[in-house]
Amino acid sequence: MPKNSKAVKKGELDDDDVTESVKDLLSNEDACDESLKKNALSVRAPAAADEESARGAEEQRPAWSSKLQYILAQVGFSVGLGNVWRFPYLCQKNGGGAYLVPYLILLVLIGIPLFFLELSVGQRIRRGSIGVWNYISPRLGGIGVASCVVCFFVALYYNVIIGWSLFYFSQSFQHPLPWHECPLVKNKTSTYVVPECEKSSATTYYWYREALDISDSISESGGLNWKMTLCLLAAWAMVCLAMIKGIQSSGKVMYFSSLFPYVVLICFLVRALLLKGSVDGIAHMFTPKLEIMLEAKVWREAATQVFFALGLGFGGVIAFSSYNKRDNNCHFDAVLVSFINFFTSVLATLVVFAVLGFKANIMNAKCVEINTKKIVGYLGNEINHNLIPHHINFSHVSTEDYQQMTDIIRKVMENDYSRLGLDNCDIKEELNKAVQGTGLAFIAFTEAMTHFPASPFWSVMFFLMLVNLGLGSMFGTIEGILTPIVDTFKVRKEFLTVGCCLLAFSIGLIFVQRSGNYFVAMFDDYSATLPLLIVVILENIAVAWVYGTEKFFEDLKDMLGFTPFRFYYYMWKYVTPLLLLALLSASIIQLGMTPPSYSAWIEELAQEQSLSYPPWGLAVCISLVVAAILPVPIVFVLRYFNIIDENAGGLSAISYKKGRMIKESVRRTSRTRLEDEDDDTSLIQGKTPSEAPSPMPPTRKQSGSTPAEPDTNGHVSVGYLMADMPDMPESDL
Repeated sequence: MPKNSKAVKKGELDDDDVTESVKDLLSNEDACDESLKKNALSVRAPAAADEESARGAEEQRPAWSSKLQYILAQVGFSVGLGNVWRFPYLCQKNGGGAYLVPYLILLVLIGIPLFFLELSVGQRIRRGSIGVWNYISPRLGGIGVASCVVCFFVALYYNVIIGWSLFYFSQSFQHPLPWHECPLVKNKTSTYVVPECEKSSATTYYWYREALDISDSISESGGLNWKMTLCLLAAWAMVCLAMIKGIQSSGKVMYFSSLFPYVVLICFLVRALLLKGSVDGIAHMFTPKLEIMLEAKVWREAATQVFFALGLGFGGVIAFSSYNKRDNNCHFDAVLVSFINFFTSVLATLVVFAVLGFKANIMNAKCVEINTKKIVGYLGNEINHNLIPHHINFSHVSTEDYQQMTDIIRKVMENDYSRLGLDNCDIKEELNKAVQGTGLAFIAFTEAMTHFPASPFWSVMFFLMLVNLGLGSMFGTIEGILTPIVDTFKVRKEFLTVGCCLLAFSIGLIFVQRSGNYFVAMFDDYSATLPLLIVVILENIAVAWVYGTEKFFEDLKDMLGFTPFRFYYYMWKYVTPLLLLALLSASIIQLGMTPPSYSAWIEELAQEQSLSYPPWGLAVCISLVVAAILPVPIVFVLRYFNIIDENAGGLSAISYKKGRMIKESVRRTSRTRLEDEDDDTSLIQGKTPSEAPSPMPPTRKQSGSTPAEPDTNGHVSVGYLMADMPDMPESDL
């Protein structure tokens, strides 16, 4: 037994025993003093306890293995299929090189400020979109829920496009490629080309009939396309396996999925520049049509492209940045990723126009060949031999020779020229045929690649690139769903990931019917555009006007170690909200002026035709917009009228006040829960433990932070105490 607990009798104490007893008493007194000091510190300085708790949460939250991994994740999310098949189309449509001017201006005024804002709030608060906007103001918590809903809608159809790319990738290991020529039909008497293919083209026929087996309208479902169903299952399996461990697994995949597309684009650019006609395509792309810049439509489309190119409003940007260290320079990240995205779009546009220039030369040469045969047939009858220049050799007629012949014939036979049926084989007209989206990737580009030497190799590379671009964006989109739910409700990420992917695949079966392509177009047009614009406007207002721009600047200075440029103050507070409201108004006006319709492929005509949606289709379009925005007013009303107390967590594991996290509940043993019951009650009421009456002597720890204990995920949950103190300002972000 210790000496200080010995049983001693009167008169039996010696000098040593007296000395040791005094030492023991002094040591006990010192221990008591230390305990009292700790208790006093915990009462007087809850802010220090907050910092300690926050540091504990940081240590337990997953983090990126390296800065490179994080940058690749953000680049992979922002650089997607739109950079390859939307940006080149907008360049072609809106003035070529002149389109880059409004795009760059709006990138600086809208893109970078909003991207920086999302990176900042995610990194500072270290939660997904739901937790971030609950923290800013619990009444605006619906913004995060709306982001999750939009992410889910986009993920549903975006993975279908990855499925299409997987199908073409699997079919590319053949020589010649299966879409190289129109299929032949044999009967007892003759062999002939399939009429649908003969009226269109081999690649168009393969896309609509072999790949999609498309129906004539959205009302004709036609049953499931089993090939695309299997491809969709494979796409969701890939996403699930990459995301199941969170950023620990998806981060490693990013090294390949983010970098491989650049390798392919550079290889395609080098190869295309060596092909005849590629320079014509690039020259056509960069020839500016400055007068088009004065049209409001060009600026609206540039703003929309900036908006979607960076993935604003989805929640993926916030989710990825929430795994950063608090002192990470997110301003540098915002500028870097924004300009990488821009230069990727320019690189993809160079590749697309180089390849389309080559394709235009091929098509123009075919046009010249076919029409030259018509002219030879007309010689001596409809056309006089004297009209043909002597230097022209009909065995090899160039584009210039053909133009010279047709110009002479048109002048001489002005009234009868149209009767000859000669086409105006002009390479510029071929390049002006604007193609975007799936038409560019699965029809125009695939047709061009059939003329490449070693075409199967280039086809494999191209569709593998599309798969990687799609997966990079899908990782960010799914992270925008999973991270907020895991942070808010403390569910196991593995189970949530599998459940989310299974649910999305089940709903996604509507996109792999024979009419599925029409549903993809519907979701693309209505599930994201307006809802995302509204979400980002509310995000901007929440930070700049509800939380306060000055206060946000102070938080940024504390986090980054320097004050951001004053430019961002005016952008966030005035310029960006006004531009976003103008963009929203223009989008609503455009939707009102153009009734909802879709392009249907008519088998008999072998061409696309614009059809109006049936009444139920219009109802679905409206429902998509309403369902995405509805969480914002619902959460606001429920918390405004205290149906859900904004100071209580409800179903959530976290309680909030404006700009503060009050408490994060943890699973404790029954004994610990009883011991902490009084303190928890005082925390919810905004009191420190010292202010709450305590029936027990102060023998247990009364620190402002709850001990960190494992939750169901095997991670550690940390309690936050941010109580109102009369002599302290309200806590910042």
